[in-house]
Amino acid sequence: MELMAIPFPGIDPVAVAIGPVQVRWYGLAYLAGLTLGWLYMRALLRNRKIWPGEPPMRAEQADDFLLWATLGTVVGGRLGYVLLYDTRLLITDPLQIFAVWQGGMSFHGGLLGVIAAILLFSRWNRIPTLSLGDVCAAVAPIGLFFGRVANFINGEVYGRLTSVPWAVEFPASVLRPGDAFGPRHPTQLYEALLEGVVLFLVLRYFTHRRGSLSAPGLTAGIFLLGYGVSRILAEFTKAWNQLHPLTTDYTSPGMIYSLPMVALGIYFIAASTRRRTLAIQ
Repeated sequence: MELMAIPFPGIDPVAVAIGPVQVRWYGLAYLAGLTLGWLYMRALLRNRKIWPGEPPMRAEQADDFLLWATLGTVVGGRLGYVLLYDTRLLITDPLQIFAVWQGGMSFHGGLLGVIAAILLFSRWNRIPTLSLGDVCAAVAPIGLFFGRVANFINGEVYGRLTSVPWAVEFPASVLRPGDAFGPRHPTQLYEALLEGVVLFLVLRYFTHRRGSLSAPGLTAGIFLLGYGVSRILAEFTKAWNQLHPLTTDYTSPGMIYSLPMVALGIYFIAASTRRRTLAIQ
């Protein structure tokens, strides 16, 4: 019996083309994520009700941090992709390292880039590092949502063959050599839901209902733990790159790279909770 699947929408990765100038959905997704994240960050800093005292920085300082976060996301994300997933580019086509508009970004690399931006910006402006990290963690799911939708449009990081009713038939043109044609999990949309929508709502609940911003590091810890678990779960439906040295019968590179996030998230949650308990005593 032939398996049925939802046809791939086949959206042109190029949103707008004016002569030789092309604007891709991938770039627009990053622009939307960074812009909306910046606006939400300003809103959080202006909401005095969710802070135990004065917010750690002025809302206007989020304007300056936007540039730092953008550089950290783009530079870290692209370098992370090359170093963690596609080192052949360093030898075969080094110029492609800079082709960020074509896709190929690593979340884990982008995370390290943003962490570097947080450390430098907080030190430069004398802002509590953990509190700045908490605000960044609260807004991060916005960018993750748009990034995963862009992955779907590009037909990259698709899922395994499956018979679920919502399976998508990705075209042979986007499949890696050796991957069979057929209905597959739309893993990109799973991640958009888990890492974007669900994680945003969880963090929103903790920042606005549970006072997590009163314990520096707690919101960041919840984000790290939530993303790590969500990513590991989604990886079980993803078509793994069998040529990657970290791919085994039971694990994928995405799982391996997410495990430190889970451990660090648990540590941040425990440490911040303990600090808040001691402060109350």
